[in-house]
Amino acid sequence: MARDNLNDLSAFLAVARERSFTRAAAKLGVSQSALSHTVRGLEERMGVRLLTRTTRSVSPTEAGERLLTKVGPRIEEIEAEIASVSDMRHRPAGLVRITTADHAAKTVLWPKLVPLLMEYPDIKVEIIRDYGLVDIAAERYDAGVRLGEQVAQDMIAVRIAPDMRMAIIAAPTYFEGRSKPIVPQDLVGHNCINMRLPTYGGLLPWEFEKDGRELKVRVEGQLVFNAIEPIFTAALAGFGIGYVPDDLIGEHVAAGRLIRVLEDWCTPFSGYHLYYPSRRQPSQAFGLVVDALRYRT
Repeated sequence: MARDNLNDLSAFLAVARERSFTRAAAKLGVSQSALSHTVRGLEERMGVRLLTRTTRSVSPTEAGERLLTKVGPRIEEIEAEIASVSDMRHRPAGLVRITTADHAAKTVLWPKLVPLLMEYPDIKVEIIRDYGLVDIAAERYDAGVRLGEQVAQDMIAVRIAPDMRMAIIAAPTYFEGRSKPIVPQDLVGHNCINMRLPTYGGLLPWEFEKDGRELKVRVEGQLVFNAIEPIFTAALAGFGIGYVPDDLIGEHVAAGRLIRVLEDWCTPFSGYHLYYPSRRQPSQAFGLVVDALRYRT
């Protein structure tokens, strides 16, 4: 049978199952006359009557019954597979809004989201870089990114990065004529590049730990920023000592553009986590974003 006969065969099967042109036409969404014409054309091409028609009823002939019982189930399987393949065009879609710090956006979110966004072009992601510890529900974010120790207990937290370390760095030109700090207290008197968080209020203290001893030092200096990237840039330019994530400095230390100090006082701590309200009903798009960002060892 030619391929273009498959639709006609499906029309016949609908009539044979319903035992009515009227009901079958309504189910298929076509007119009764068009359906009758289609079935008659199929019969003419096959050279055999498939339906017995009276003024009160429609029933399959012996040949029609054979098609109904033998071919019908196979046509149903084909139609089911076609519907399944068609469903694949309904790709996950929607907007996912995330608030995060610039360092996490650059080093974690963007590298992990690129493959997802290429595979699912209907998923949209809005990333707002903000160091403020915002209320994601009040600000209508779907999720936020914080260090593990900063996530509230009523939130679902998903680790998206390994543990982190901070680094104390400066350009070689800065240390010309200055002594390098040996212990954190030696930072007092140095020109340190500070950071101010919007919701924190004051300047962010520099945190250290060694042999179980924790220490916070409030430093002073000429420059204050509200993001990590300009702190790193200023330190690289020789304007003072910076306090930045360890993963930013590797190639610069190796090339001699930066000098690291107080390394034995900089211990690992819990890295970035994606968090969102436990009551949230995640969409398919949101679930795919979470899975793409999830940290896997």
